[in-house]
Amino acid sequence: MKIEEKLKSMGFSLPPTPKPVAAYIPAILSGDLVYTSGQIPVSEGRLQITGKVGTDVTKEQAYEAAKLCALNALAAVKGVIGDLENIEQVIKVVGFVASAEGFTEQPAVINGASEFLGELLGEKGVHARSAVGVAELPLNVPVELEMIVKIKTSTD
Repeated sequence: MKIEEKLKSMGFSLPPTPKPVAAYIPAILSGDLVYTSGQIPVSEGRLQITGKVGTDVTKEQAYEAAKLCALNALAAVKGVIGDLENIEQVIKVVGFVASAEGFTEQPAVINGASEFLGELLGEKGVHARSAVGVAELPLNVPVELEMIVKIKTSTD
């Protein structure tokens, strides 16, 4: 099953490439790697959730926000490579969690993205990862996510 078909079977559809909210591009190709900019939980052109995890946002809500960030990161990747079938491997995911004082479950939040990518891409979705707690994120979002993805080249 193609990646976008599997995505639909999971109840998701790939959004258009996310629009930058500052002076950057959503993703860039360097050699056989695509680096995404930080992606936030935006859907249909608007933020889906704001606040800090541990006070305003539950761990479960942040987990779902991390999935949405991963979906937007995949859209950014597609915007550069044209077809998600060209993904060879998700290499690294870096997740940032706007954390209330005392909240230490950042890995459980970023599991939302990691488990989503694993379910969607299988072995291609298994990756190295960092889950970092931060005081604030842009636009008061609870989660921001970056990805590094290796793509297939014509000589592979």
